[in-house]
This record gives sequence, structure tokens and C-alpha cells, in this order.
Amino acid sequence: MEGNDPKYKYEQGRGFKDRIKRHAKLIERTRNEIKKVVIGQEEMINDVLRAIIAGGHVLLEGVPGLAKTLLVRTVSRVSGGKFVRIQFTPDLLPSDLVGMSVYRPQTKRFEIVKGPVFSNFVLADEINRASPKVQSALLECMQEKQVTIAGKTMPVPRPFFVLATQNPIETLGTYPLPEAQVDRFMFKVLVSYPKFNDEVIILENNVDVKKFKEFKLKRILELSHIAAMQEDVRKIYIDPILKKYIVRLTDATRNPEKYNIKLGKYIKYGGSPRMSIYLLLGARAEALMNGKTYVTPHFIRNIALQVMRHRVILKYEAIAEEISSDDVINEILKKVPVP
Repeated sequence: MEGNDPKYKYEQGRGFKDRIKRHAKLIERTRNEIKKVVIGQEEMINDVLRAIIAGGHVLLEGVPGLAKTLLVRTVSRVSGGKFVRIQFTPDLLPSDLVGMSVYRPQTKRFEIVKGPVFSNFVLADEINRASPKVQSALLECMQEKQVTIAGKTMPVPRPFFVLATQNPIETLGTYPLPEAQVDRFMFKVLVSYPKFNDEVIILENNVDVKKFKEFKLKRILELSHIAAMQEDVRKIYIDPILKKYIVRLTDATRNPEKYNIKLGKYIKYGGSPRMSIYLLLGARAEALMNGKTYVTPHFIRNIALQVMRHRVILKYEAIAEEISSDDVINEILKKVPVP
């Protein structure tokens, strides 16, 4: 086969740098197309694109009205993927999410009806409003990229990207996500308010004033492009010294006294190996977006907060003293020596 031909592998390696540059240009065009609709929020846009490249999922936390839903809808439009929005409510059932087996009297057989998760881009809106049973149903889709209905296991479409949102203000009628599920999200992104000048532009350039189709978005990314990026991102080179740096960052969340982390006294549980894995993968995605075939310390530090903040579990004393996981992580980034 072609993939086993040594000459083919040589050609593939020789063209890797060019492919990475093409990927970066494609991402830049995609970003510019998204900005036609989503004004400001550049960090949120970049984080979502990084996660898609890396094949991960994103948990967005922010008050309503900050373009979280609009962003995923726009990404799906410029990439040609199938988009679905699922509003998570207390009465939502797992079968509403993944599908069910239905008996058809005409054929006298059971037929599997696939649920909305069989899409490329899934927006789980206000995920913490659904019951733990529904949240767990989403877990298999995110981690295993498959769904089991009536004992039959079926893969979800590729690429498969889940973006979940939660409102930090309201807690009434919500079910906090268990750490095991939060850990499945590659990034946790805190969405802030837009800048003053950006909001002035938003007044006349939003989907309440203009119809979505009036933005005339172009399809920039094909699903095949995303698949190629997800394959190439894992080939980005990282020096063994930087791998040790990544592990030291994770180790500092478990043994803060070893690195003289003063806020470490507030840490209840540090990060698991998945923290290290996603720091590596996120840094590689950042390198690809910058057109580089190698990882630098700067790329690791750029994505550290998004990867680490939901994996560092703090004690109640931290909440009482208004210490956030970001405060702890920022101290870790200062104290752990950069190679």
C-alpha cells in the first residue's frame, strides 16, 4: 500500500513543514471569517480552534449574551460540518441526547433512531442544568467517540467536537459537573465581556439586527482539512526538556511545597496525567496555529490556564479567601523554571 512505501513516507516527511504552514494559513482565514460575525472575543475564538485542531472539547463559562452559541454555529458554517444545539434542562433524558431503540409495527422490528449527538459540532447549552444521568451519557460520546444504544455501539461522526456552556451566576436548579466529566474537557475557557469599542460595533453587527445569512460566510475549512490537522498536530516536535517542563507544571499542583508555591496550601487535589497530556497536545495545537513544526515554552504557557484551571481542585478555604485556581496556576507558572 502507498502508506507503507518508504519513498512515500520520505515525501511525507519532507513536505511536513509546508503542510503545517498551509494549515496555519487556513486557520488564519477561518479566524478572519469567524470575526465577521463574532466581534471581539479573540481568545475564545483561538481556544475553540485550538481544541478542534487537537481533537478535544471545550467548556465555556460566562454570563449569557457573550456569543458562545453564535461562535459554534459560525465555526460549523465555515467548516461545512453538521451543527446541533442541545438545550440542557432538568427533564432532559439520556435518550433525548444519544437516541433510542424504537419498535416499528410495519416491519415488526426494532429500529435505532440516532440522537442529536451524531453531529460534528455539538453545543451543550447550560450543561449543568441537566441531571447527572444525562451528563454521564455525554461522557461516553466525548471520551470514546461512540454511543451505545440498546447494546449496540456506534461511532459518532468525525470530526466530533463538544462545546459546553455554563452560567456562573445561577446555581438554582443546577447540577455541578463531577470532576470526572469536567476532566474530559481539554480546555475550560472563562469568557469575559467585550471591550468598549468592540461592543459599539456589536450594536449594529449582530444576529438580532442582521439575519445570520446576511453575513455571507464562506466555507473555508472542509472536514477533511480538520482531519488532516488532527493527524499532523500529533507529529509536531517537542524537545524532551519541554516534556519534563510540562510534567513539572503538573507535579507542582500535587507537590506545591517542592516548588515553594505559597498558594499551594489551598490545593486539595492536583492534576492527573491527563493534565500533562493536554498541556502537550494543546501546545502542539498552538504551534500548528503559528505555523511552527516544534513546541516552544511560550506555546505551553499560552494554553496552561485553559488546561489546568479545571483540574486543580481547591479547598473551601480558598473560596472563603477568594483565591481562584487561576491565582494558584499563575504562581506555578512563575515559580517553575522555564527551560
